[in-house]
Amino acid sequence: MAWFLLILGGLFEVGFTTCLRFVEGFRNLPWTAGFLASVTLSMGLLEVAARSIPMGTAYAVWGGIGAVGTVIVGMAFFNEPTTTVRLLLILVIVGAIAGLRMTA
Repeated sequence: MAWFLLILGGLFEVGFTTCLRFVEGFRNLPWTAGFLASVTLSMGLLEVAARSIPMGTAYAVWGGIGAVGTVIVGMAFFNEPTTTVRLLLILVIVGAIAGLRMTA
């Protein structure tokens, strides 16, 4: 269950980084509310998962999911560059996350 919560927390990290694009100095209230809800859920789920998973592993996996997800959202919706090198580096991060899961 802790791993599920950790993955869910990483997905909410993607939510708060995506919302962060649109908060406009925290003047855009709907996006700011989405940011605050997402960051609260993300951090809360990380904290709960870290009760059962070593903190270093939990944080690395959480951050990796957020980083990979944010890059994918950027490429899919915000016309960020999609190059072979970027895709290979994403695969390296995903491999590192899987490796941490297998060794935890």
